[in-house]
Amino acid sequence: MTTTMRRGEMAADRRSKPQRSRQGVVILPLLFVLLVVTCASQSQHTLLPVAEAAEARGEGGSGFAGVAAAAAQEEEEEREAAIERFRKYLSIHTEQPKPNYEEAAAFLFAQAEEIGLKAQRIDLVPGKPVILMTWQGKDTQLPSILLNSHVDVVPVENDKWFHDPFAAVRTAEGNVYARGAQDMKSVGMQYLEAIRVLRGKGSGKEAGEAGTGAGFEPLRTVHLSFVPDEEIGGHDGMEKLVKWEGFDSLGVGFALDEGLPSEGSDYKVFNAERGGFWVMITAKGKPGHGSMMYDGSATENLIRSLNAILEFRRSQFELVKSGKAELGEVISANVDFLRAGKEGPQGPVINVQPSEAVAGIDFRLPPTADVEAFRRRVEVEWAPEHRNMSFAVAQGVVRGKGGKPLITAVDDSNPYWDVFRKAVEKSGVPLSKPGIFVASTDARYLRAAGVPTLGFTPIRNTPVLLHAHNEILRRGCAVLSISISISISSFAIPPS
Repeated sequence: MTTTMRRGEMAADRRSKPQRSRQGVVILPLLFVLLVVTCASQSQHTLLPVAEAAEARGEGGSGFAGVAAAAAQEEEEEREAAIERFRKYLSIHTEQPKPNYEEAAAFLFAQAEEIGLKAQRIDLVPGKPVILMTWQGKDTQLPSILLNSHVDVVPVENDKWFHDPFAAVRTAEGNVYARGAQDMKSVGMQYLEAIRVLRGKGSGKEAGEAGTGAGFEPLRTVHLSFVPDEEIGGHDGMEKLVKWEGFDSLGVGFALDEGLPSEGSDYKVFNAERGGFWVMITAKGKPGHGSMMYDGSATENLIRSLNAILEFRRSQFELVKSGKAELGEVISANVDFLRAGKEGPQGPVINVQPSEAVAGIDFRLPPTADVEAFRRRVEVEWAPEHRNMSFAVAQGVVRGKGGKPLITAVDDSNPYWDVFRKAVEKSGVPLSKPGIFVASTDARYLRAAGVPTLGFTPIRNTPVLLHAHNEILRRGCAVLSISISISISSFAIPPS
């Protein structure tokens, strides 16, 4: 007997791994809209289906050459329009700590209206809207797909950039420089551009018109979430969205969130991530004149601990350098903040020993790390009370129920993985072995809510410049030269 999984069965499905049965299967047709990045080194084209569409409309010159020429022109116009929409999104100042979410919301609502998607604004925190778009499927009882991206970007040092980071400059070579070009306005726009093509909402097209996917209607519903504040922890964004009273009614069965660009020719995919364990260590000591010497001064105590932390860092980094572990598999440690002493009218006050010295350390723990054991290590070894030291956890690691590590299965127990993998295979682009994302993303909140989530940024042959100067999307990558790979896959899982 063939049955289908309905929303009411999803909660149980999330909690337990299905066991395969020889008696029967459930067929779940699933739409995956996958953007295939066409980089300069490995260009792919969609001229044939577009040419066929033009021929069907009676456009172009005589014979296939004329049709192909018209199709090429149409394709180029679509690419240019996509690029300009992308540049407009990049030009909106959504950098922390004062992102312009209102302008971004207006832009996204305009995109939804053009494409024909339902859109709503969810104000979980005043001034920090979540924009939720919905592409309704034929069977609304099936679990839906959530495509997530964040709107905010990190701050910039303007004088370190080749171009204004919010001008979205497009060079003669076709490269786009802007904050958010990789992290992650590009991904949000890729979602929208893919659906725009599938719905036939490009320039001069109407829904249902012949062409690559024009007028397509998915079997299951697809939601797109554009969330605030991911770059500062996501506490007023995705963390609140998964707890929103309306979230369960979305019936999300699977989600995609951000990954990393690939510097090679493959795509990177992540099924887990390291958790940020941010610690502020404070050391206190006797203040006094800069000419005096005391045992256990504030700075001496802090430096002693920092030396020990940096030695631990070296041991972890050596595992990566030697090839014994990937970066996502070790505990990283970076001293990102230091404060001691006073600032006077003439600059730093050098002749006064401070009574307090503070350091902020960004530890990143793999998903299987023992968080409590690590916290005790900080307390005992690096911030011991007997040396007048203390610490506070500025951000802790998110875990699932009962402290369960947040790892999305990438085997037969997760049918969504099989569909995703096959969709990428269909694109002709190699897919990397699933890895542990080195940083933290909004995916941790989705996984904690029971939603299987993969981190995936379909950008390749591109240097990884997230949070760096001169963030760039190279010519031929992403919306600079996109083609759409549509995979409507069917896969089997046992009945509930």
